[in-house]
Amino acid sequence: MALMSVLAMSCKQEGGKTGNPLLDEPTAAYGVIDYSSITIDNFREAIQLGMKQQKEAVQAIIDNPDEPTFANTVAAFDQSAELLGKAALIFGDISSSNSTEAIREFETEIYPQMSSHSDDIYLNDALFARIKTVYDKYVTLSGAEPNEMGEQLNHEQLSCLKKIYHNFAKAGAELNEEQKAQLRELNLKISELQLQFSQNLLHETNNTYVTVDSRDELAGLPESNIEAAAKMAKEQGQEGKFMFNMQRPSCNPVLQYCSNRELRKKIYDAYYNRGNQGNEYDNKDIARQLVQLRLDHAKLMGYKNCAEEILVDRMAKTQENVYDLLNAVWGPAVAKAQEELADIRTEMKKDGINDEPEGWDYMYYSSKAKAAKFSIDEEKVSEYFEINNVVQGIFYVANKLYGLTFTEITDKIPTYEPTAKAWEVKDKDGQLLSIFYGDYYPRDGKGAGAWMSDLRSQGYAKDANGNDVRIIPIVQNVCNMTNASGDRPALQSMDNVETMFHEFGHAMHFMMHDVHYNATYDVETDFVELPSQINEHWYTEPEVLAVYAKHYQTGEIIPQELVQKLEESGKYGQGFATVEYLAASLVDMDLHTLTEIPEDLDVMKFEQEMLAKRGIPRQIFPRYRVTNFSHCMGGGYTAGYYCYMWSEVLDCDAFEAFKEKGDIFDPETALKFRESCLAPGGIDDGLTMYKNFRGHDPNIDALLRNRGLVSAAACK
Repeated sequence: MALMSVLAMSCKQEGGKTGNPLLDEPTAAYGVIDYSSITIDNFREAIQLGMKQQKEAVQAIIDNPDEPTFANTVAAFDQSAELLGKAALIFGDISSSNSTEAIREFETEIYPQMSSHSDDIYLNDALFARIKTVYDKYVTLSGAEPNEMGEQLNHEQLSCLKKIYHNFAKAGAELNEEQKAQLRELNLKISELQLQFSQNLLHETNNTYVTVDSRDELAGLPESNIEAAAKMAKEQGQEGKFMFNMQRPSCNPVLQYCSNRELRKKIYDAYYNRGNQGNEYDNKDIARQLVQLRLDHAKLMGYKNCAEEILVDRMAKTQENVYDLLNAVWGPAVAKAQEELADIRTEMKKDGINDEPEGWDYMYYSSKAKAAKFSIDEEKVSEYFEINNVVQGIFYVANKLYGLTFTEITDKIPTYEPTAKAWEVKDKDGQLLSIFYGDYYPRDGKGAGAWMSDLRSQGYAKDANGNDVRIIPIVQNVCNMTNASGDRPALQSMDNVETMFHEFGHAMHFMMHDVHYNATYDVETDFVELPSQINEHWYTEPEVLAVYAKHYQTGEIIPQELVQKLEESGKYGQGFATVEYLAASLVDMDLHTLTEIPEDLDVMKFEQEMLAKRGIPRQIFPRYRVTNFSHCMGGGYTAGYYCYMWSEVLDCDAFEAFKEKGDIFDPETALKFRESCLAPGGIDDGLTMYKNFRGHDPNIDALLRNRGLVSAAACK
């Protein structure tokens, strides 16, 4: 988390300007930086200066002759990376959404430096000794918290102290010098390989093409997708042809709508084999090395495997708890997938195909089966979900739940991307809460998928009188939604609409944070999806659909008959969706619970064998295979892809609280959720926050009902 403050005068040129947007005080409204003007040299200067400033701040803490206290040691350390955090945060956002060759080269230069810098800080014996002195003063080995012991700490300060101490211990501060040297080497190698994996995957996603010579080969594909493919071909110097890359808005419509089975196979194979093509961007050996290095890291830190090391900081705590959840859902999900496969076989026979379904048949014939069962045309449904209307529906829910209001300010502040839009977000009391950017369309250099990130994090700074002033966060949703094509605006599938609601749930979480320390900002990875996934529950509610689901040509509100069909069909296909998700989660866990790694480990063969043992239908691949599994191999969700389902147990049970009140916008329940689960950041652990809201532990029943994997009666 970065806090805005006046930089040291030593880094300013005459007149207080350096010419570096990351170092100068912003002049735009709301203190927004002109992101598009930041150069690689600007990032290099700011990050390197930030590392230098943090080392100087740390040395000042160490040299302080006074007895270590929370204020002069713990809080001082918490704020020591102000410039570094700010510059690194913005660089990470820009590199993931607007990557260029120059940015990728700079990543390979700067990330190893940052990894070494982090080790220099967290393996500093003198700094850790001062932190430990404060920790021992307030937290005994039994966990008692004395009431009278010198400097008094409030609840957030005590949490900050515990987290910082724990972070140092987890980073290796208690190792001996030989072990620390080994740890530094491991951290550097892991950092380099994770970056290489991610860069390879970005290239494979954006630069793997399937080319079609004739329009006749695209039968069934919507006209908007045909036009987009023609445009892509023209941009690649193949005018007159049609090209598809491995971004989902490009390749998924082929798998869902195109009757050309051979083309579906080409697209399917290309998508699922990203990073597995035996070329210079192949990720198999990188993944193998990462699994080994992560195990070495865990053993050096005293754990039996990587998952055990990571889960210490998660709600799940143990690998047994993770497997218990995944296995509890696996059986019902596979059974439901087998039911769907039976429907697919029926639809294939209608086309004269008596073969067994293949993976590239699943989406196409599942859509046909869904249409046959529920008389629903998903392409026609998308005509009611124009992207700007969807955004207004998202804002409507935020207003009804929390009283937030939105004013577009795209023409008033800088953006890093011309197609992005910006809004001022005010709280129910009229006070400025946040700035929000929506960056919704795919482009070269943009990572696959969708995510939320912050360009400036919430926190507090001191004003001239020493009073705390809330720092207004700047948050953004970055997605790859269907773009406009020809005379059709940007019409979205139901999956895309769900994703937009999901990512805005993350955004509201970061908007509503109310914390004073960097250490108390983040929540456990298996809690972080609760705010996003609970927000999905509103997108198909009839009251909400009536607000934003309008036909793009006539403005007609979506007919009630169609709403009913959407409700009836909403759970169809959950067998496939759940199995592909669980398969990825299980492989992630299987790799990171290994206690020994064979030298000849073939990660793709390992994936296949582990899933075959569990009886996965052969037509279903994991949502991400190992060589394109960015969550797992790129870092961030290592031994953690299960977190989405862990959080889904929470979000389904939490939404029951609104339903129990008979009002999905019950203001009392919404306020309690905000105060218990959104505002505290990471001050409390996830289970404490959840129980503060719900009053009891979550259970899996609501999840199974929500996915249509068991009847409501069976759960009672």
